[in-house]
Amino acid sequence: MRIITGKYKGRHFDVPRSFKARPTTDFAKENLFNVLRAYLNFEETSALDLFGGTGSISLELLSRGCRRVVTVERDRQHFAFIASTLRSLGDPAAAPLCTEALRFIGRCRERFDLVFADPPYTLSELGELPDRVLGGTLVADGGLFVLEHGKGYDFSDRPDFIEHRAYGSVNFSFFRKAATPVI
Repeated sequence: MRIITGKYKGRHFDVPRSFKARPTTDFAKENLFNVLRAYLNFEETSALDLFGGTGSISLELLSRGCRRVVTVERDRQHFAFIASTLRSLGDPAAAPLCTEALRFIGRCRERFDLVFADPPYTLSELGELPDRVLGGTLVADGGLFVLEHGKGYDFSDRPDFIEHRAYGSVNFSFFRKAATPVI
């Protein structure tokens, strides 16, 4: 696994063969970040990477200068790998957490400008993630939620849906949280 661009560009990390997680392909990751660049100023962004897996997305966010990147991963082996790679960067913006993502969504009181979720494609609650993530306070007003999923999902009828991008078998749906009206 390699970091594509930014201050850590070219850094490589060997993902253990025993991992169950599938890292987002470099092709899909590069295109994802090209789209995100149109929506975000990374240097002003606090980000949450749910279902961290290998930590690939978190590494890219840190490399692009995000001011805070929280990575949530429940699998202890995967978490240990993510924590080790983040420690090797020595970036104070990195905050790995070993916890279950769905529980974290309900408990977290921090707000993020960007929430990225790459759950297992077989996760039974995958279709509910936009409601769970955008329905609470996890995403800041005007913030972005990006969901990586298989081709069997279509979220285009949601009012907070922005766009869908497909790169091979990797699909990304983008959502924008509406600003809360001031009363």
